[in-house]
Amino acid sequence: MLINVESKKSVEEIRSAIEEKAKSKGFGVMAIHEVTKILESKGVPINYQCLIIEVCSPKHASTMLQKNPYVSTAMPCRIAVIDQGDRRILSTIAPTAVLDMFNIPEEKALAEEVEKLMKEIMEEAS
Repeated sequence: MLINVESKKSVEEIRSAIEEKAKSKGFGVMAIHEVTKILESKGVPINYQCLIIEVCSPKHASTMLQKNPYVSTAMPCRIAVIDQGDRRILSTIAPTAVLDMFNIPEEKALAEEVEKLMKEIMEEAS
């Protein structure tokens, strides 16, 4: 399941806002991948701007990783920013959907908390 938020802001405005809002919610920005520029430099361009911003909450990550180290394969959380001409879409995979893959239903409340925070980051950044 995807969580999508629409914005009229520029990609750069959204990028800055995500960095700011993530920090205010206890998340750190781990990396920013400028997908469009990377693909263009490899000779396989796409016709729209796309960024992937990786964010992580150390508190939540530590709890999940203590329960199941394989959760690390789905970390950190990623927010894609996709330019659709007159609007931008912020999109992420719902942490609750990812949780099902790892068979740790006892951590549903934690996944719901991370999901709530991710939605807030995206909505406040949009």
